[in-house]
Amino acid sequence: MMQIAFVPALASGGAVGFSLGLIGGGGSILATPLLLYVVGVAQPHVAIGTGALAVAVNAFVAFAGHARAGNVRWLFAGIFAAAGTLGAFAGSSIGKVIDGQHLLFFFGLAMVAVGLAMLRPTPPDGTCERETDLKTCSGVIAVAFIVGAASGFFGIGGGFLIVPGLVLATGIPMIHAVGSSLFAVGCFGLATALNYAWSGFIDGPVAGTFIIGGVAGGLLGMLLANHLSRGKNLLRYVFSAIVLIVAAYVLYRSGHAMMG
Repeated sequence: MMQIAFVPALASGGAVGFSLGLIGGGGSILATPLLLYVVGVAQPHVAIGTGALAVAVNAFVAFAGHARAGNVRWLFAGIFAAAGTLGAFAGSSIGKVIDGQHLLFFFGLAMVAVGLAMLRPTPPDGTCERETDLKTCSGVIAVAFIVGAASGFFGIGGGFLIVPGLVLATGIPMIHAVGSSLFAVGCFGLATALNYAWSGFIDGPVAGTFIIGGVAGGLLGMLLANHLSRGKNLLRYVFSAIVLIVAAYVLYRSGHAMMG
């Protein structure tokens, strides 16, 4: 890694880690564009693989903080991680064989969908929490596999899908969904990173620098999340706007590359 890329990688990692710690998502959906257009990673597949590894480590660090704060539903976290990791292996295997610029274009479309979905208001926390029975656990397994497949295909941690998926399937409070989601985000990212590493699509020095920044950012995000466990609509709207702006840029760059 060139020395000039150290500060951009550190700062980008910090931003990604902060997002993970605060809302349980936004890791790889920001990591891939940041690695490509800020840090300067040349190949899309290397950016996806490197981002997946960095996000996995940062997610586990943020998860540990949320676990200490009592924000984790361990059964749902374990079920989601196990079922979703299988989906992530399947999705990442398909993603590796698709042209990098086409994959980025699809990634941009996915970012648009996520950004628009985040604009939807969320129901009050914990008002419809379901019993931990076979029906609820089966719903978690189904949602987890679908989210995991999307995570692996696009090289994203899936937090923006996991959190609403957990709330939808279980009715648990948002702060518990955020904390629980990070275990699955870490597992999904690790599964994707291992698959990409097998094909040589990871830049170790960049990933290391990204992780250092992400650990610090993740701890700050986790601390803030514990103070903002309700009334985060403004934050959701601001982050949604950021995701949509980045999505537009990714679509422009990848679309121009495909046409040129």
